[in-house]
Amino acid sequence: MRGSNHVGMRQFNERTVLQAIRHHGAIPKADLARLTQLSTQTVAIIVGRLLDDGLLLKQDRVRGKIGQPSVPLSLNPQGAFSVGIQVGRRNLELLVANFCGQPVERIEVLYDYPDPDVLFQSMAQALQTLKERMGDFWSRTVGVGLTAPLSLHKWADLMGGQAAQALARWEHIDLPTEVQCLTDLPVVFAKDTTAACVAELLQGQGRNIRSFLYVFVGTFVGGGLVLSGHIMNGERGNAGAIGSLPVGLAKPESRGSDMPPQLLQTASGWQLEQALLLAGHNPLLIHQDGIMDAAYEAFTGPWIAQASQALAMTAASSAALLDLDAVVMDGSLGAPLMNALMIATQAALSGYRFDGMHQPPLLKGEVGAHARALGGALLPLHSQFFPDKDIFLKPDAT
Repeated sequence: MRGSNHVGMRQFNERTVLQAIRHHGAIPKADLARLTQLSTQTVAIIVGRLLDDGLLLKQDRVRGKIGQPSVPLSLNPQGAFSVGIQVGRRNLELLVANFCGQPVERIEVLYDYPDPDVLFQSMAQALQTLKERMGDFWSRTVGVGLTAPLSLHKWADLMGGQAAQALARWEHIDLPTEVQCLTDLPVVFAKDTTAACVAELLQGQGRNIRSFLYVFVGTFVGGGLVLSGHIMNGERGNAGAIGSLPVGLAKPESRGSDMPPQLLQTASGWQLEQALLLAGHNPLLIHQDGIMDAAYEAFTGPWIAQASQALAMTAASSAALLDLDAVVMDGSLGAPLMNALMIATQAALSGYRFDGMHQPPLLKGEVGAHARALGGALLPLHSQFFPDKDIFLKPDAT
């Protein structure tokens, strides 16, 4: 058993007040007390500390109601900042978010594949650029949230060529440790699709939906899982790892290439990229609006048909297992291509039975292509300023 820690309880109450304002917007102290079920005196003390720390702002007095004019309190967007770093298979993105979770600075570096030497050099330069852009506000930056696919080296065979050689080198690189060497700020790590799911939970559909499967379609497809308002990571960080989900039935004699494909092999942007590349087109067109021009229909049509069927099967299987409120789909593909994929997936879902279970609606993600970097930036803010029931418990002796 662990007892309560008075200092931890104070921090928990402060975070609870901040969370109430984050959810409800500018609000007077009296309403804060009712929402948080804290005493008026306790709220007054907490608000005083948060104002002194620059985390809250007083708004103009509200007049015209019964009683004394009230002074709404809001979050100070410049009260704290955080950096998100997303290491992708096609790009490096750094994003600074303010205390309200809104992006204020962004740098992106594109590449054909993530060569470690080039990537870390680009990352160091980008961090220095962000520090210069932020000026005095950099001192209010609380941490770095780093996101990347788990086991980058495992996709070497899939990408092939020079990319395979570069990706293979990642097997012996401790990414969080290398990034920590580039900054004095504390670094926290999360799988890229989990970070994107965090962004959707805190800044998107998750504000109104408690349990959902999150699907992110980029160069490779991946996902995250939210149940009862909480991100589910799993013992090995693989909860919601839908990219590895089989989308076919295995046969007794199935071996090697005869085994059923995974979602990663049927619904990733990578397959469309390769089709474009073989035809002499720019593979990065998949991230641009022009990909839906008639000139590329011979490539987009078959890919959408294949990917939507696989995604529909994933959604139906997940609904049976998890009893979801919704399936939320987002991605880094061009908006018209994502819309077409959503429509086709919705149509494909009509081919599945949902007898005896709830059919979750398919919803469009609200964060968009930068969800992974924004989710990374939200991680340090979440760990330092969001309520956590364990904060007021004394740590175990171990």
